[in-house]
Amino acid sequence: MLKDYGANPFVININEATNQNQNYRTALWTGSNLQVTLMSIPPGGDIGLEVHPNVDQFLRIEQGQGIAQMGESQNNLSFERNVYDDDAIIIPAGTWHNVINTGDTPLKLYSIYAPPNHPFGTIHMTKADAMAEEEGNGQENGTPLLYGKTPDEWVKYTEYLVDEGLEDVKRGINATHILQEFILMGLLVGKGYTPEKAYETVEEWERTGKSKLLQQSKNM
Repeated sequence: MLKDYGANPFVININEATNQNQNYRTALWTGSNLQVTLMSIPPGGDIGLEVHPNVDQFLRIEQGQGIAQMGESQNNLSFERNVYDDDAIIIPAGTWHNVINTGDTPLKLYSIYAPPNHPFGTIHMTKADAMAEEEGNGQENGTPLLYGKTPDEWVKYTEYLVDEGLEDVKRGINATHILQEFILMGLLVGKGYTPEKAYETVEEWERTGKSKLLQQSKNM
């Protein structure tokens, strides 16, 4: 099943997964420091001229052929190479770039971003979907999407943490400790953790002593 497995330990046949992917973009693994996405570019299509100011990028082609273009500005793509199966394309942060499918079959590739460039769980069925979201036009029932969800969807998504926090209040745990824990959990959710995984992680930090400050605040 092609979905975002970050930020858990993970092994996959990347060639099979890349060729299986039918979406323009599917996030496969999103962690704190890097992200793996799968891409399928139709014949005659392209990634689109873009630049990531603070993100290094690695692309590897698993099927098809194309042209890779890079340069210091969108009007000066001085670097151009033909690319084929098994070729890797490395794009330094701040470099304008595009990859164009020049073949008659979908161009299948995977991309590694460091740090991550798309929200956890990103799926763009088409390039148009990607452009709409990246331009801030992705909407659901007229409500702008924030990192793939509406504000109310984020509220529902994090209900688990709210419930756990209320249980801590009932147990008489002090407010400082609760705030520390649940702010940390929120940060981890923003990094791609599920609410459940974020809760387990922060609780482990306290239980094992990885965070001495959490242990201290709980005993205040």
